[in-house]
Amino acid sequence: MSIQILVAEDDPDINRLLSRILEQEGYMVTAAFSGSEARLLFRDRKFDLFVLDLMLPGAAGEELVEEIRKVSTAPILIISAKGQEDKLHVLKIGADDFISKPFDVNEVAVRVYSLLRRSRDFSENPSGQTALTFKNLILDPESREVQVYGQPLALTAREFDILALLLRYPNKVFTRQNLFETIWGGAYLGDDNTINVHISNLRSKIQKLDTDEEYIATVWGVGFKAAKKQ
Repeated sequence: MSIQILVAEDDPDINRLLSRILEQEGYMVTAAFSGSEARLLFRDRKFDLFVLDLMLPGAAGEELVEEIRKVSTAPILIISAKGQEDKLHVLKIGADDFISKPFDVNEVAVRVYSLLRRSRDFSENPSGQTALTFKNLILDPESREVQVYGQPLALTAREFDILALLLRYPNKVFTRQNLFETIWGGAYLGDDNTINVHISNLRSKIQKLDTDEEYIATVWGVGFKAAKKQ
């Protein structure tokens, strides 16, 4: 089955460039030139990945991220000229990755491949692997579903992969570099904020379903690990 990608970018030249990059990788691309057009498309069709600009007419990229997250866990890649504060905001509300403009053609292809690979088949989750149980949480690597107290926990692809890694090795402390290079599949350039935002989102989502237990512990000066059972 072909991988379907929605590209929402209002600049026609950049939209064509992104579409060409992705089509050359073998993906099926649907182009949208406004936020409102993108909204109509993802409400009507299923996409495996979203590539969004933030400054879109009709509906801003931030709005689209929040709306997509209500109906889909597919990876969202933001490509924007906006700065660090906006990057942190969109990662917090559900985007999986962020590339700054002007962008490198090869980087776009690699980031998309990494997002798709990890959302569909996390490298350390072979088919048939049994579910991971930790405190009141159950994580199923094959179906990529998580439950807390029997209630479904909606996570982004990155959040799921981070949680799966921590639970698979509950005694290991992962540095931010460990997490970035394992989950994002690229070189770590010292951007702690990306990891911190995803960990914060994970903690917040889990806490809404289980207010009594801690699931992710911070090891100060080192990184993160699964919190010890009390």
